[in-house]
Amino acid sequence: MASIKQLKKDVDNQIFEIISDCLLFMGLHPDNKTEEVSEIIEDAVELRNYLFARINDPELKHDAKAYKKHLASVTSDLTAGEEKLCERLSAISKKKKK
Repeated sequence: MASIKQLKKDVDNQIFEIISDCLLFMGLHPDNKTEEVSEIIEDAVELRNYLFARINDPELKHDAKAYKKHLASVTSDLTAGEEKLCERLSAISKKKKK
């Protein structure tokens, strides 16, 4: 398992990439889809804050095994959340082409 510091960096980097993709899409397609893309950005920020709250959960830090398992679930939730956000942006992009 990576360090907590590295996990937080990974969360920030991956969420930043999603937000960056959203902003790039809005810059390339300045039309009425900006509200949908803004919602994706808001959801990405909420996901980041939720994951950080879970990483910093002080109650689980006393049991090393449970905390390690907990951090593994945070990592999998990050991956799943990132995939959902990317799928939503891709769906908006596909609508744009039609």
